This record gives sequence, C-alpha cells and structure tokens, in this order.
Amino acid sequence: MSLIDEIRQPILAEMQIFKRIFADALKTDNPLLSSINEYILQGSGKQLRPILTILSARLCGDTITEATYNGALSLELLHNASLIHDDVVDDTPERRGRRSINARWTNKIAVLSGDYMLSNALVSAAKTENIDILYAVSRIGMELSDGELIQLTNTQRARITEEDYFKVIRKKTALLFATCTEVGALSVNTVKEKIESLQKFGEYMGICFQIKDDIFDYFQDIEIGKPTGNDLRDGKVTLPLIYALQNSVNGEKENIMSIIDSKDFSQENIDFVMKYARDKGGVEYAQQRMDEFLQKAKDALSGFADSEAKQALIKCAEFAAARKN
Repeated sequence: MSLIDEIRQPILAEMQIFKRIFADALKTDNPLLSSINEYILQGSGKQLRPILTILSARLCGDTITEATYNGALSLELLHNASLIHDDVVDDTPERRGRRSINARWTNKIAVLSGDYMLSNALVSAAKTENIDILYAVSRIGMELSDGELIQLTNTQRARITEEDYFKVIRKKTALLFATCTEVGALSVNTVKEKIESLQKFGEYMGICFQIKDDIFDYFQDIEIGKPTGNDLRDGKVTLPLIYALQNSVNGEKENIMSIIDSKDFSQENIDFVMKYARDKGGVEYAQQRMDEFLQKAKDALSGFADSEAKQALIKCAEFAAARKN
C-alpha cells in the first residue's frame, strides 16, 4: 500500500462522497466548458487538499458535516483554478504529465474556464453558511495572486534572498494548505487554539511541499511529471540556487548571475546552472530546511490526542517531503 493510500484509509468513505460532489460541481450545460471540466476531472491528482480538510475535521470532531464537504470542494476548485491560471502565466505546456488547458485549447479559453472555476469555488464556500470559512477561502484567493505577483517581480532580478523565497512560497503554496486545515476545523466548530495549531501544521507542511517541488527542478526524472529546469527557464531563483550563490566566490557567482540577469537560458546554460547548484550543496541544504519544517509540522499536532486522523495528517506531512512527483 502506498503512503497516499495509507493516508486515505481513515476517510475512505468520505473521499468517495467528496469525489462525487466534485464531479457534480463540474457538470455544466456549456459543451466547451463541459469538455474542459471532464478533462480536469480525468487528470485530477491525489486530491491532497480535500484530504487535509476532511482529516482536520475528523481530528476535531466525530461527524463530518456538509460544511466540511463544501469547504473541501471550494478549496479544490480554487486550487484547480489557480493551476489553470498559473499555466497561462508561465506558458506551461504540461500539467501532471498531460497537456495543460492552455496548450490543449487556448490561453483565452483557459483564463475564462479558470475564472468560472474560481467563481464556483466561492459559491461552494458560501454553501457552508459559515462566514469564517467564506472569509478564509476568499482571503487565500488574494494571497495566491499576491504570491504569484511577488514571484513575477523577483524574476526580474537574480539577487533573491532566502527571506524573499520563503515569503513567496508561504503565499503561493503554504497558506493554501493552512487554509485547508483551518477550514476543516472551522467546519466542525473547533475551538480557536486547535484551529491555530492546525493552521501552523498546514503552513509548515505546505513549505515542505514547495521546497520538494523546487528540488525536483534540479534533476532529470520522468517520474516527476513536469519538465525539469522549468523554474530556471522562467527566471525563478529557488532555494537550491540561492544557497549555492550565497556560498560561492565572486567569479563563480558573477558568472551565474550574468546568465540569470541576461536571461540567456539555453539548454547548455540551464544544465550548467543546475549542476552548479547541485555541486555547491544547494539541494542538500534545501533538503535540510525541508526536514526542519517537516518536524515543525509534526510538532504543531502535539496538542492533539493520538488517533487515526492525527497519524494520517502526520503521514501527509511525510508524504509532502518524501514524494517522487
């Protein structure tokens, strides 16, 4: 049994209900939109975000509510909308080993279908009839956009600090995970202290998830499901390269900076920079930081009694750090 299958075990019945609700939410009488939504449904991944939402609700309450399902649905729709829009912004041809929406259709159609899905997410959040959940979902939509805009600004310069890096990944990745765990807790009327602990867990897990994603970019591996070197090709300087640049003598550093500043991203230069980051210990350093946040995530759950849901959440964090794609 895979780790993700172990994670699902305590909520197998609930995930079956969620999958049905998700499929129903994507139904429409618009033929074009129906085709796009069916394509999204067929390529839906591990659905880690609704898993987090439902597990968090289970950790805090005996009964999963309609608000839990609608909250999980709103966040999965929001996540998919953000992926569609990100692929347009980055001109990404593939997503999860399949052609992206913008590549299969057009940028215009992708943006509009993403807008539709985002609106659907807000409708689902409103169906929870919980103003705190609606606020949390609306807020994360703003944070995701803010994070992407900050990252776009950062691509205009090579001199990115660790502080810059963590600010971006907190907004564009970690806070969505934190919102999933927050919404799960809110959906079963959990006390403030438990909500805050679950938010911290989700945030630290999300940081692990993004650092792992950034490590992937420095290796050629067909299992990853996305082209490696893509971040660098887009001018994104992530943690492995940040560390390598911070621990280099001037001549080496200036050579790499020149490639990034001039955006001279030939395949030869990309391979050179990726090798440089690996040789300078950038990947090992990123792994070390990821392990630190993995431990923080586990520690955030220390106030909860042991249960199947708690162990599954711990495995979620371990999965974020150990996954192969």
